Amino acid sequence: MANETTPATARPPAILEGGEYDQFMLRTPAEILVVLRGLYSHVSQITAFFNEGNDMLITTLAVVADDHLILDFGPSSEMNRKALLAEKHFCVTTLEKVRVQFILRGFTRVEQDGRPSFRCALPTELLRLQRREYYRLLTPIARPLKCMVTIPLPDGGLHAHEAHVFDISGGGLGISAPPESIPFDIDSVFPDCQLELPEVGAITGKLKVKSLFDITLRSGMRVRRAGCEFVKLPGPMMTLIQRYIIKVERERKAREMGMG
Repeated sequence: MANETTPATARPPAILEGGEYDQFMLRTPAEILVVLRGLYSHVSQITAFFNEGNDMLITTLAVVADDHLILDFGPSSEMNRKALLAEKHFCVTTLEKVRVQFILRGFTRVEQDGRPSFRCALPTELLRLQRREYYRLLTPIARPLKCMVTIPLPDGGLHAHEAHVFDISGGGLGISAPPESIPFDIDSVFPDCQLELPEVGAITGKLKVKSLFDITLRSGMRVRRAGCEFVKLPGPMMTLIQRYIIKVERERKAREMGMG
């Protein structure tokens, strides 16, 4: 039985469809089964979100058959009960450092090797994303995110840089860079960076600077931005990011439907 964290301490928007990600979508049963069997053989933990991302459980594949899947129950009986009632489950995992996501529908309870388990049909689509292809969310202007980056100085002191976060994904952040007088170079690594995700939780992780570039604002002012990647971000922190992205996407879609 897989370990599970509660939603309060625990990602991703609805499954990415078409558009720029269509080339990474698998739709034939044979292709999908290859990936699912890989997940099974690697005992990959799968985070399943349901009820519009408000609930989640962590599970693993117990059986991959030609026409169905069986997944382990989580440790929470209440979350298992909710999962059985949910219509669809947005599943996120990784296989050999490649992000995998798919939707499962219609969980039913079965016994597998004497243990309660979930049975469901195979997914009809499965998305594989390399790290550089992570879904990247532009952060809401109305509720900006800020990340505290502690930067060592040549004199032995520390500079606390409150960076504005412009975009976020499971792979990293796009942030405002500090003034050029502060040492902040490509390939620099900064541990213990802190990011507060509203109504979701706090992220503490290590960031590595991958790119630095200048942009010109409409006012004519030039500012420096940085693309940073997470370094070995713990699973619970990744899950918090995924929950935040689900939340923001759900709120955005609700606003669009309201305006429509």
